[in-house]
Amino acid sequence: MPEYLAPGVYVEETSFRSKSIEGVSTTTTGFVGPARYGPVTEPADVITSLEEFQRVHAGGSPLAFATAAAPATASELPNFLWQAARAFFAEGGKRLYVARAFRPLQGAYPPNFTVAPVDLGGGGGSPALWADGHARGIFGPVTFRSRFPGAAANLIVRLTVRAGQNIAGAERLPNPAAGGPTHRPTLGALADRDVLAVLRAAAPNAAELFIARFEASDSVAANRWRFRPLNPAGAPEVNLATLIPNPSPDPGAGDAVRVLTLAVNVLSSDREHDLGSWAGLPLDPGHLRAGAPDSVFAQFRDTPASVAEARSLPLVFADPAAGVTGLQIANAMPNLASLTAEETAAGMTLVQKLTRGVAQEIQLRGGNDGQRPGAAEYEGTADLQRTFKTGLRQLEDVEDISIIAAPGSTADYANFRDDANAIYGLLIGHAEAMRYRIAVLDSPPGQSIADVRRVRAKLDSRYAAFYYPWVTVLDPVTRAEIHLPPSGFVAGIYARNDIQRAVYKAPANEVVNLAIGFEQTLNKAQQEVLNPEGINCFRYFEGRGYRLWGARTISSDPEWKYVNLRRYFAYLERSIDKGTQWAVFEPNGEALWANVRRTIEDFLLNEWQSGALLGDKPEKAFFVKCDRSTMTQNDLDNGRIICLIGVAPLRPAEFVIFRIGQWTADRKA
Repeated sequence: MPEYLAPGVYVEETSFRSKSIEGVSTTTTGFVGPARYGPVTEPADVITSLEEFQRVHAGGSPLAFATAAAPATASELPNFLWQAARAFFAEGGKRLYVARAFRPLQGAYPPNFTVAPVDLGGGGGSPALWADGHARGIFGPVTFRSRFPGAAANLIVRLTVRAGQNIAGAERLPNPAAGGPTHRPTLGALADRDVLAVLRAAAPNAAELFIARFEASDSVAANRWRFRPLNPAGAPEVNLATLIPNPSPDPGAGDAVRVLTLAVNVLSSDREHDLGSWAGLPLDPGHLRAGAPDSVFAQFRDTPASVAEARSLPLVFADPAAGVTGLQIANAMPNLASLTAEETAAGMTLVQKLTRGVAQEIQLRGGNDGQRPGAAEYEGTADLQRTFKTGLRQLEDVEDISIIAAPGSTADYANFRDDANAIYGLLIGHAEAMRYRIAVLDSPPGQSIADVRRVRAKLDSRYAAFYYPWVTVLDPVTRAEIHLPPSGFVAGIYARNDIQRAVYKAPANEVVNLAIGFEQTLNKAQQEVLNPEGINCFRYFEGRGYRLWGARTISSDPEWKYVNLRRYFAYLERSIDKGTQWAVFEPNGEALWANVRRTIEDFLLNEWQSGALLGDKPEKAFFVKCDRSTMTQNDLDNGRIICLIGVAPLRPAEFVIFRIGQWTADRKA
């Protein structure tokens, strides 16, 4: 209650209407499965186009799966996850979340990176495969690896050491000694552990490398800076006067000092995709800015500062060995401090060379696609101590998802039968646990009608739908025909149906845009066997193209026979769930009950007016009860408000029947 303690005019805002409920999205989809690259343990982020999918998870080249017993012998499997993403967006999908499933050649994922990695072949610093699937590279005293596993993790890393502006200056001495120096050297914009290139005026085409060290305890300000030279014999540090014996206040004259920084550019192994560029990174591991590490090792550390960085940074620079300095890293760059004969002949100066930058490319090696993920990888894990989730567990944290699928999980069904059947159960269990989702199940490839009926007979859920057969498309990667699992196409058709029509309209009798055929060509008689069993079929119709021709769930409960009914109730339930959160902890009395009734009635009235509910009057289409008839005193004492809602949904006209008989012209109607 407001307080009125002093005389005056009080203007207050109040509400004279019920709260409104906004309908939730029903088109957001979640896929789980293996990819060539990309995050495994990082939280899933929304993907809105195939190009964005390729930037995160690489392209559509086949996956090469091996086994722990024979890691060097890999068998290729089409990249069904990429193909499903392509189909999803081509058929009308807008928002996609991907949980990548990965199974390393040895051990569990994620690996313990503090333990030395296992080299499974190759040797000589260029392994054929690493057991954990991550590619690795070496540059001087620096070792780094790809942040994510996969054959596409064999990235190209371009390191460029570049010099900044000259920071050396000079100030005139007030009383120079006879015959002594007239200027005292100065340095600007210098930080502790900066790596410096010093160019002598007497020898401008050769540089000396130093690392700056700040002695805060030194009482003489001019001598606080010490500079360690690059000298294998262990030459002592020098002071500023020794570093710059020939200072000059004139630009371009005297000795020059330039700070060296590192630029990192990462390209995909085929050089078709630029994964990012980072410039101006200090070389020394101990470099600080405002008290926080800011070197290249801090930029590419194993645990980035944010989830966005964890998803976008493609590299991890391993912590350097004790004693490694930025001076050694700079010295690993070939011909950094001098000009080659070719550069001298071309008339290049060392200043030009250092300003432009000296680059070195390193190819990461040893990345691989691991073993084919099984049911355990699809299910995923949730490590609360290390705060990561994988597989379907990862998608539990994304509330927006309303469609879930595992494209390609039934491929090579004869050799993958147990895992494929387990994945069916995992998808169904996930959808049922999350309540507002439907699982799109792929039939196995190459199945006869009898085979697919046996597979379907093992399943029963009102939260899943089963599709048959596989769809034939022209693969843009191999330029050949390929059979693909239905789930990517179906999820896209669901989204297109919801956007163009509505979620209460059955997602069937819809064209499959990418299809050039189906693995099995079904006729009406064959579908008459499959449809009653809840197997939704793809059919070809002369003059009408390739269409999805079924909209049933796999439920044995006739009340939940149709996909659109299941999805529409999920839409209603989640919309009401989100739109009535304001009621929690409100005083549980008549005023609250009336407000809740009005809120839900307004929402359902709008649904009826849009044609989603059956009945020529609102009272025939729905009812809402929230009063003493729905709650006992025990409910009130235990803080419960109970609201009963009934709706009359529309079911699809699955069988359109016209009865025609003869009629005589002179007979009265």
